[in-house]
Amino acid sequence: MRKILLLTTVIFVGLIFIARLFYLQVYNSDAYDIFEDTAIKKEYNYPKRGYVYDRNGQLLVANQPSYDVMVIPREVSPLDSLELEEFCALLKITKEDYEKKLNKAKNYSYRLPSPFVPQLSKKDYAVLQEKMRKFEGFYIQKRSLRSYQTDIGANVLGDLGEVNRRTIKRKPYYKLGDLIGKQGIELSYEDVLRGVKGIKFIQKDRHNKNIGPYKDGVFDTLPKPGKDITITIDSELQAYGEQLMKHKRGGIVAIDPKSGEILAMVTGPSYNPNLLVGRERNKNFNKLFRDTINMPTFDRGLQAQYAPGSPFKVINALIGLQEEVVEIDEKFTCRMGYYYGSRKLTGCHHHRSPVDLNTGIAQSCNAYFVNVYRRIVDKYDDAGIGTNVWAEHAKSFGLGNYLNNDLPVGRKGRIPDGDYYDRQYGDNRWGSTYTVSNAIGQGEVEATPIQLANMAAAIGNRGYYYTPHIIKHIEGDSIPDKFKKRKYTSIDKKHFEPVIQGMFDVYNKGTAQTLRVPGIEICGKTGTAENFVKIDGVKTQLTDHSIFVAFAPKENPTIAIAVFVENGYWGSRFAGRMASLMIEKYIKGHITRTDLEDWILTHSLENEYKKPYSGEPFKINGQTTLQVIDKNPIMIETKEQNLIN
Repeated sequence: MRKILLLTTVIFVGLIFIARLFYLQVYNSDAYDIFEDTAIKKEYNYPKRGYVYDRNGQLLVANQPSYDVMVIPREVSPLDSLELEEFCALLKITKEDYEKKLNKAKNYSYRLPSPFVPQLSKKDYAVLQEKMRKFEGFYIQKRSLRSYQTDIGANVLGDLGEVNRRTIKRKPYYKLGDLIGKQGIELSYEDVLRGVKGIKFIQKDRHNKNIGPYKDGVFDTLPKPGKDITITIDSELQAYGEQLMKHKRGGIVAIDPKSGEILAMVTGPSYNPNLLVGRERNKNFNKLFRDTINMPTFDRGLQAQYAPGSPFKVINALIGLQEEVVEIDEKFTCRMGYYYGSRKLTGCHHHRSPVDLNTGIAQSCNAYFVNVYRRIVDKYDDAGIGTNVWAEHAKSFGLGNYLNNDLPVGRKGRIPDGDYYDRQYGDNRWGSTYTVSNAIGQGEVEATPIQLANMAAAIGNRGYYYTPHIIKHIEGDSIPDKFKKRKYTSIDKKHFEPVIQGMFDVYNKGTAQTLRVPGIEICGKTGTAENFVKIDGVKTQLTDHSIFVAFAPKENPTIAIAVFVENGYWGSRFAGRMASLMIEKYIKGHITRTDLEDWILTHSLENEYKKPYSGEPFKINGQTTLQVIDKNPIMIETKEQNLIN
């Protein structure tokens, strides 16, 4: 009986082993994973990252060699005090740093390599290479770092940084210590630029010594270099815009209306992109990021939401014509403001009265556009319905929503609708007089500079635009089809001509007549947005923002632009000058209005930005105010209902 039991047990156990072997070798062919085999060392060969060129073929971003000291904790032999001191001296770290870095690597994995000291220079690598054999468990891995061939466009080009654990979990391609695009086109086109890593599998013996390629290298792969890309930016125009924006805060976005290609995307203040390369990257980034006064890492062209001010009036003019609530030659009286009963809804400035559409745009008359806006909303029995109609027209220009572009950051702005005001005031408890600031681009309306530039492009095209984008060409590939399709506004083409003539007359006889450029027919619109912040719960006025939108030439425009200068006073003072100069620089290639250029380059707004923090008295609209602000005004959302132009 015992013999039978023993034999049965042996047979049963044997069948289990056979079944398991059959499952592992036949049924489950994925059981063996070469990447999990601790007897095989994996060495990655990093590819050349794709180069970046501007629209004219100017090289902007290249590569430079870099060397990472890697560690495999289980293979590290204990170092005596002299060895440890020598190793730390070679790596330019302290003994405390050594322990922290080794513990960090152990927490990641005892058997997988991770970066110990990344991004050594050529000089440090040359010294260390000869002595690495003395330190078991450590080896040097070569890779590429970015080499920016320019000191401009940091917000456009972006930078690379070490991948975090969250990204590794989401994208297994990346390993600890790998570099990934963090901002700008480096982030937007990471998959195109990065290429594909190559890998070598090296067999180890039972003493953990390398004995050669695993299976003669049959599983080894070569790296695939990243693709070169050409971006739409004109580097000369970008550099010029950054020069004009020195000592000022704001954003400039220029677009080619014929294609939606972004010609320049300036944010001020900015920084040199080379600051975020190499071992000093993290220190420099933290310094830039913690500058909450100037916020150089905040892309104002894409992320700053401002009241668009008077440039928004042209949208109300187009909506009024489309809704047939106003005639081109119909005139409204302006008495330095628009009155409703005994209530003054807006202020205005000196110009002749009465005012028709052309003069309303050219002279930026608030009263004219308040009348038009109220007629749009009041055309419908319900203010909510009227506001919804108005909002949908405005949104058809790309306002109040993301533009679906290829840029990594952005804000959607705001075009309020009936539901928005129902939440603010209660259902059916408000009317057009409550929201009249929308008539002049104030109140609840907000837009980013790129949205205003796109709006100008749509007007210059007489009713359509292309999605703004930064990519022009991808090596061996084509750009996404969505950037090649026209998007049409809800305004009929016939209504654009009188509005465009009004914008042309802004330069000829209106608020920008001193900014004309010989030989170029520019259509534009000045804007001044009042600037309020809350200090200890009290609404306080700061210096107005300067805004300007334009396109040129008048027929078949090749550039549309929006300029926003924080605390720049009125529209033609800073923003208008800068827009005219940018347009001339792009179309002519040189500047004839050197008087405008000299004025901009010699005028700074730094003192204006210091005032709210100084505690010293300063004047706004002729009145002395004493303020102490311990927070950045741009980060506080504010709005004012009844504002002058």
